[in-house]
Amino acid sequence: MSRQVRSPASTSPATRSAMMFVLMLAAVSFFADFTYEGARGVLGPYLASLQTPAFVVGAVIGLGELLGYGLRYFSGLLADRTGRFWPITIFGYMLQMAVVPALALTDSWKSAAVLIVLERAGKGIRNPPRDAMLSCAAGHLGGYGWTFGIDEACDQFGAMFGPLIVAFVLARHGSYHEAFAVLLVPAIINVLLVLTARLFYPKPEDMEAGMHRPVTGAHLSGTFWIYLAGAALVAAGFADYPLLAYHFAKADVMPIEWIAVFYAIAMAVSGMASLALGRLFDRYGFRVLAILTAVASLFAPLAFLGGFSLALVGAALWGIGMGVHESIIPAALAPMVPADRRASAFGLFAAGYGLFWFLGSAAIGFIYGLSIPWTVAFCMLTQWAAVPIFLWVGRRRHHELLCAAS
Repeated sequence: MSRQVRSPASTSPATRSAMMFVLMLAAVSFFADFTYEGARGVLGPYLASLQTPAFVVGAVIGLGELLGYGLRYFSGLLADRTGRFWPITIFGYMLQMAVVPALALTDSWKSAAVLIVLERAGKGIRNPPRDAMLSCAAGHLGGYGWTFGIDEACDQFGAMFGPLIVAFVLARHGSYHEAFAVLLVPAIINVLLVLTARLFYPKPEDMEAGMHRPVTGAHLSGTFWIYLAGAALVAAGFADYPLLAYHFAKADVMPIEWIAVFYAIAMAVSGMASLALGRLFDRYGFRVLAILTAVASLFAPLAFLGGFSLALVGAALWGIGMGVHESIIPAALAPMVPADRRASAFGLFAAGYGLFWFLGSAAIGFIYGLSIPWTVAFCMLTQWAAVPIFLWVGRRRHHELLCAAS
């Protein structure tokens, strides 16, 4: 399959400027994930320590994802209609970075649940305009997969260090509340960095002609909706890490401090894989996405049925799956839609994706309370069902590109 965008230019000023912008946003992503993934790595056992039922854990996590992804539709639409990409992005980051350290003040699962949902809301608000701005640099850097891969690599390395810091606090007999309080430091750094990026790149959409135009009335293509259906199946079958952590703690698979370490390992695997996977996607297209979906689904039997060693492999495969969710899936979406509708398309796509994430998370939590083997079957079968859809979309996109070139 041919590349979706042209090859990068030599080191032209535009290319250097685009790369610097991507690296600045990548630094923002690093400290954002350092903060919220540091907390999410132990949310499962923390909720378990508050005597939270398994169904409630799944429902709270799923509700957070539902709200976070649902809000993306409105924030993306607002960004496209107003052109105010930065104010919306900054507000989302500030909300998200405020509520994570606030977990240190909770003493019941109800108050923790409110903050967990608000954290997802903050991420939902800032993601569509941020991703739309990030995609503006892709034309100068050789591809959407590579551009989003750079950001995802830094994102996931931040998600590695955060849980390691939390694990260090817990290993030294610190409390969950002390671990959450430590995350105030990267949260402050994140806010300062995003304000700095806004100062140096006030209008990143100027890197790509068309982003500043008014939203057109054109409908999104049928390929977009079919691709969304495939992504929704992946979302429904992909258990969030707090539920895996809940299982590790409940089944006594490992000491509590190792749960955060496993999460850090998963994030490291995702970060290291993102750059290579982004390049592979730019070169081979949806075949890469289909293969990775099938491989990542194997996290379920390893994590839910295995002991310490198999759970470690399962966590690594889960990390690869997260890399697919956060980099390749949006990279594949970007060229499907007009530039002037990109933020709203990201938001609409994410809203549908999040709805099925919520339904899947609630279903997985419910099924887990009945049977672990059935939980594994549900996770794997729903993700496998997405594979033929991705292959069809890949063939369709290839045909569309050939028609556009002729």
